[in-house]
Amino acid sequence: MNKYTGSNFSDFLEEDGIMEEVSAKAHKRLLAYQLADIMKEKSITKTNLAKKLATSRSQLDRILDPDNTSISIEVLERVAHAVGTKLQINFSR
Repeated sequence: MNKYTGSNFSDFLEEDGIMEEVSAKAHKRLLAYQLADIMKEKSITKTNLAKKLATSRSQLDRILDPDNTSISIEVLERVAHAVGTKLQINFSR
């Protein structure tokens, strides 16, 4: 009998001890896609954004990488400001 029958995906992730990792990757992927949409909407190129951030294109690629979760809140704040938006972070129950 399958021990996961009747459970939900969150229960599975919690039981396997990977909930935080999966959640962090999902949030970073969402942020990266939102940022790409904002850049496209405002016609901001990677080169221009890198200049605004006073960083290299390769460093910007790391920030934009949906799978890279090691980006600090400070960097996200700088990026948000550079594209003319605000970063909003909250806890939900």
